[in-house]
Amino acid sequence: MDLGIAGRRALVCASSAGLGRACARALAAEGAAVVMNGRDAARLEASAEAIRRGTGARVNAVVADLNSEAGRAVLLAACPDPDILVNNNAGPAPGRFEDWDHARWLAALEANLLAPVLMIRGVIGGMRARRFGRIVNITSAMAKAPHPAMGLSTAARSALTAVCKGLSKEVACDNVTLNNLLPERIDTGRQRFMAELRAKSGGVSLEQAYAEMAASIAAGRLGTPEEVGAACAWLCSAQAGFISGQNLSLDGGSYPGVF
Repeated sequence: MDLGIAGRRALVCASSAGLGRACARALAAEGAAVVMNGRDAARLEASAEAIRRGTGARVNAVVADLNSEAGRAVLLAACPDPDILVNNNAGPAPGRFEDWDHARWLAALEANLLAPVLMIRGVIGGMRARRFGRIVNITSAMAKAPHPAMGLSTAARSALTAVCKGLSKEVACDNVTLNNLLPERIDTGRQRFMAELRAKSGGVSLEQAYAEMAASIAAGRLGTPEEVGAACAWLCSAQAGFISGQNLSLDGGSYPGVF
């Protein structure tokens, strides 16, 4: 299926690796001109070059820290009029409520609420004026199914979900959509970090930690970054213009609720 986004401009945050990179590649494969972002210049450029070679798309790499006002300004200056914005950022580590002091709460909110909200603020006016915009936030399954160890992530991402739900109603008339991808147990570096934590805390091997994670998923396996990228590309498509304010779980059918 032709998703109708060839020639569109896409800005993909935190895309030098993992889910961000998968989304950047999926959009590039559909013919979008992609601006990628990261803080490690060498890793970012290597990822951008791999996507250029693999897709033939125009890919620009911009080194910037999303968690700072200066970094966001650099990124928006490099791509001031995107048709597509994919918000992504590293999530806070799991832990105990008793250990989360004021600084840790602020850091979580800065990275996973304020950074994406301010990126949206920087681009949504132009999207509305051009009457095309697709905004996708990569959040977490924890936004719908909270876990006590992931309270920092749950708080920030649930707040982002609420803000975007309200905003989606205001901008839908201008063909601008806001949707969220809620991944769980996707086979990325982040998941390896979580497996290493489980192995260390539980006294099991890394292989056993991975096996436990796979067993917790209804599909019996971890998801792939490519599956997340494909879902992102669809939500950015011309055909998805009537889908907004939604939360798409990418969890192998594991979410226990009805809605």
